[in-house]
Amino acid sequence: MRAFVAAVIGLAAALTLVFAITAFGVPEGETSPKPLLTTAPAAPGK
Repeated sequence: MRAFVAAVIGLAAALTLVFAITAFGVPEGETSPKPLLTTAPAAPGK
């Protein structure tokens, strides 16, 4: 029974967090025009 209560409390906390983020929305901003580094740099000495 304690496991069930803990699961219900955890689910309620997770849903509260999701609804709070949804209510406040995503922060405004712009993405960087620079591409991310996708390859490893050359090894030292080469």
